[in-house]
Amino acid sequence: MIEMSDEPWAGPQRPDPLAWIEIDLTAIGHNVERVVELVGPGVDVLAVVKDDAYGHGAVKVAQAALNHGATWLAVSSVSEGICLRRGGIQEPILVLGWTPCWQAGDAVRSDLVSTLFSADSAAALSQAARDLGRTARVHIKVDTGMGRLGLLPHEVLPFVRQVSRLPALQVDGIFTHLASAEDADLRYSRWQVARFEEVLSELHGEGLLPAHVHAANSAAILRLPEAHYNLVRLGLAMYGLDPSPHAPCPSDFRPALAFKCRVTQVRELPSGSYVGYGRTFCTQRPSRIAVLPVGYAHGFRRAPAHWGCVLVKGERAPIVGRVCMDLTMVDVTDVQGVQAGDVAVLIGAQGSDYITADEVA
Repeated sequence: MIEMSDEPWAGPQRPDPLAWIEIDLTAIGHNVERVVELVGPGVDVLAVVKDDAYGHGAVKVAQAALNHGATWLAVSSVSEGICLRRGGIQEPILVLGWTPCWQAGDAVRSDLVSTLFSADSAAALSQAARDLGRTARVHIKVDTGMGRLGLLPHEVLPFVRQVSRLPALQVDGIFTHLASAEDADLRYSRWQVARFEEVLSELHGEGLLPAHVHAANSAAILRLPEAHYNLVRLGLAMYGLDPSPHAPCPSDFRPALAFKCRVTQVRELPSGSYVGYGRTFCTQRPSRIAVLPVGYAHGFRRAPAHWGCVLVKGERAPIVGRVCMDLTMVDVTDVQGVQAGDVAVLIGAQGSDYITADEVA
């Protein structure tokens, strides 16, 4: 079990003795090592640890990834990058989101690599770097068909020409993001790669091609080797999660997260008893109902559909009634010997069964 960061977005500071998350850092390390093997020499692995490493704990996951072959990290914001620096991380960190002008100084001071797609941000980073006596490193974002952040392909060359002339600013990389590399049909992804290749060719022709080129997310790492270039962005697969049914992780990848709690009470209810808000469930037989100390405040989904079931003593127990803010009821009538204090598994393995994140999502 890990203790979460003290940054405000990172959740509780202390483990809850009744409901908790377990993170298997050895699984993360194993998954990273396998990707390093898969992409081969000449391709660096960037571990995506944005949003507190997808809820797994950014600093500890970053350390595990770096210890097992990753050489870069990526976050969503300058604030997240600063959190990693405060945690002792010294390796390159790419901010995938917007670096606003008013955070340019923080980005440069913390030696963060900013994603760049606007002249205003470029000017602010250049000025901040000059003021601090440093160099601002940036990666250019190209929108080849995601329709999100970035420059359209025809805008890239003139933009790179412009920002390359700014003092104390280094165009260190260029990247795009594939919108549907996890789909069964890869034609759109290959079309995006072709558009990206045209941009790279234009930059190469003028001697402006940056050192780092990347396009592959987890799905593309697994399915599109032509998108590997010399850097890949490892997100979902690092945590042992399949990008999609069409882009499964190799069979030896291991999920890193388990979500567990302890049974709070076991109730004996007669047939015809209502359970939970709104009387949405009524027992059809004498039933044993276990109360769990988790609810939608913990991210245990309430509606439109709930989790379905949990594991207790290695068997599936269906959720009954509505999920409450801090409590959930499950029917353990057919599970022998359940009592208060027993561990229930919401995501993860117990006995011979396993509830996956995909299943509950």
